[in-house]
Formats: sequence, structure tokens, C-alpha cells
Amino acid sequence: MKKIEAIIKPFKLDEVRESLSSIGVNGLTVTEVKGFGRQKGHTELYRGAEYVVDFLPKIKLELVVSDDIVESAMDAIIKAAHTGKIGDGKIFVTSVEQVVRIRTGETGESAV
Repeated sequence: MKKIEAIIKPFKLDEVRESLSSIGVNGLTVTEVKGFGRQKGHTELYRGAEYVVDFLPKIKLELVVSDDIVESAMDAIIKAAHTGKIGDGKIFVTSVEQVVRIRTGETGESAV
């Protein structure tokens, strides 16, 4: 099993969710986060005063999938989140050693 963490632009969330659902991913966690990479923020004007926005709003998706659909899940995220502009995001994949469904006590892939 692998855990996929993806940082994407907020307005791409619905497209990514639909894309993942179409390949059989049936659960994910979504968190509103702030951060910066190469974008390094930007300057805005508010009531005549200029200020720097260092951290930009992003969405963090977390999902655990079986090893056989990792590549297709990553492809689905990339295709749905891609705009071609700076700040499209990143995907991180890590190994998951154990999963337990609290309600039933199931473990391993059956708990995902």
C-alpha cells in the first residue's frame, strides 16, 4: 500500500476528485493548507496599502491505495490538476506499513 499526498490549486479539487473516483479510488482526505514553492507568493494592494502574501492557499489531498493503482492514481491527479502554470502542485508517494479500520478491526488492504 502507498500513501499519496498531493498539493493542488483549490479550484482543481472537484476535477481531481472526479478523476480519482473514475479509477476506483473511494476515499480521500482533503485539507486546506497554505504554502509556497517557486511561486514565492505575490504582492497585493488593499485599501491603498501594498502588502506581500507569502503563503498561498492550496489543497492537500491524502489517499491510501493498493500498489497496483498507484501509477493510475498519480496520472489521474496530474491530468486533472494540470494548468501548465507555476503553482500546479506536487505529488508525494510513501509506503504504508499498516492500516486498521477502527470500527471493524480490519487490517491491511481490506481496511482501506
